[in-house]
Amino acid sequence: MYDMKNLNRLKTIETNAPEAMRAFRAFDQAALADGAIPVKYKELMACAVAFTTQCPYCIEIHSKKARGAGASDKEMAEVVMVAAALRAGAAVTHGTHAFPDPHE
Repeated sequence: MYDMKNLNRLKTIETNAPEAMRAFRAFDQAALADGAIPVKYKELMACAVAFTTQCPYCIEIHSKKARGAGASDKEMAEVVMVAAALRAGAAVTHGTHAFPDPHE
């Protein structure tokens, strides 16, 4: 199902929604551009988000960009563990909804 060739289909979206796609691309570029946070760290953040959303396209794209910006194996491994901690933490905190409020 997931194949990087599928991204060629973005052209179909662009053909049918050109203004929105241009706006999205401009936003994406601006959000990931070097600024107060350097590109390497933005790409590592993008990797963490991709690991938690489990988007294989984003994982491939942003891990390559992070590596290109100088991210090391140690940094990537820590990003994996941060993403895992957040995902696990979300399961634990969402689990609280399965219990009655002790104050009611």
